[in-house]
Amino acid sequence: MSQPPHPYPAPHRSYRTPGLSPNTTQDAVVVVPGIMGSELYDTERDTVVWGLANSGWLLRAWTAPGGLRPLHLTPQEREGRLGRVVARRLLATPAWSPVLRGVEPYTDLVATVTRSVADPAAVLEFPYDWRLPVAVNARLLAGAARAHLERWRAHPAHAAARRHRVDEREGRLVFVAHSMGGLLTLAALTDGPDGDLAADTRGVLTLGTPFQGSAAAALILNTGRGTPVPLPHRRLRDLAATLPGLHDLLPTFPCLDEGMTVRRLTAVDVADLGGDKDLAEQAQAFHDRLRGRTLPGHRAVVGISQRTVQSLALRQGVVEPFEHSYRHHGDGELMRDADGAPRRFDVAGDGTVHRESAALTRVTVPLALQHGALAKGQAALDAVTSFLEEDEHLGPPQAAAGLGLGVPDLVAPGTHWTVRVHGADDPAGLECTVEEVGAPAGFRASTALYAEYDPYTEEAGGAGDRGEDVVAGRVTVPAPGLYRVTLDSGDDTPLTQLVLAAPAGADRTD
Repeated sequence: MSQPPHPYPAPHRSYRTPGLSPNTTQDAVVVVPGIMGSELYDTERDTVVWGLANSGWLLRAWTAPGGLRPLHLTPQEREGRLGRVVARRLLATPAWSPVLRGVEPYTDLVATVTRSVADPAAVLEFPYDWRLPVAVNARLLAGAARAHLERWRAHPAHAAARRHRVDEREGRLVFVAHSMGGLLTLAALTDGPDGDLAADTRGVLTLGTPFQGSAAAALILNTGRGTPVPLPHRRLRDLAATLPGLHDLLPTFPCLDEGMTVRRLTAVDVADLGGDKDLAEQAQAFHDRLRGRTLPGHRAVVGISQRTVQSLALRQGVVEPFEHSYRHHGDGELMRDADGAPRRFDVAGDGTVHRESAALTRVTVPLALQHGALAKGQAALDAVTSFLEEDEHLGPPQAAAGLGLGVPDLVAPGTHWTVRVHGADDPAGLECTVEEVGAPAGFRASTALYAEYDPYTEEAGGAGDRGEDVVAGRVTVPAPGLYRVTLDSGDDTPLTQLVLAAPAGADRTD
């Protein structure tokens, strides 16, 4: 059977139809990790002191006598005599810390960035010694970024990349920074030695950066005061008290609840809760220099829906954490209710950084992800790709709206513990799995979820009982090690959280 003639014949072309041009940027990209996100190497002992690729090393670091001692800042290092410890690369395997919990590797983030540039030579990974002051590392970042941009502009792939971009402009810098890395970037661009670096920067994407600090840092310094705690938590407290970098993460916003008033932490408060007064004063001076500064072309990815400590009370040297924050009117006055009491707002966050601290402006990309997963979750990686390729930004697909994942940071093998899903009152459509990290044939199990009511009581003088419907699951892991809990709601953006299983003996003293 013959076909009827097509009413619209194809036009005659005297040229070959070109193929698709690559949708890659001509810019030079710098990836800046967060605290504990760089592998550290002790040059004197010839050994890695943070970031080995096995959970056995993690267990020894947190539970064996002297496991974290090489990470303590020495008097010589506090005086500026550096070089004993060097940062060799970005974290390539999962790590763990009490309070801060899971530290995910940066391999997926770097791979995502590399797919959006014209050549791998356009990507600079910037590991740094996260124990040191942010200001010290920011100066190093500024120098490394300038050298990287000059190398990239001289690279043959740079000239080729410019030809398929709309403006054909010369490549500039783009920073992709997670957590503390965003503070380094802010300091490097606004308070660093290279006054032209900001002008040579096309944009900065931050992922969960605590621009105003995190109440979790105060909890770390105070852990164990007044109550016995497992050994890993005491180890982190003792380490943190020596680290300028940790003091740079202390909250700078009004967060100290004193009943009818709310104020900022002072250096005396930090010393009272277990920190170092001198380091706290240096951190305060650093943040004072940054106050009011902005980032060029900034887009902030912020975590939402995760239960997050946002304020605290300090009573006889012991911190009491609260999952609410306070707000101020335009004139700076604290918002109060009809009785004159400060109004409380639960803005949640990523489990470590509350939402309002993670943004310098009101323009944000909100994602329901935990802090560590903001550098690994698919929704966050989609935001990175969109930012680098300079498409019109419509926002990445969101993780399941309103879902939060609550997991203990430390558990005991063979003992039941609970995973809680906040923002859901029905387990239908939710799948939860727990699997051992770094063991191809290791433990993996699905967790049966059920609905429950989760009551908790506000602090004395508060509104009384407040509860919510949650979905929960009971979990037991068979052996010590690092495990990843994954909650999949079917939208291709699962929530994840790392948890360390340590033997019962880990709560012994050194």
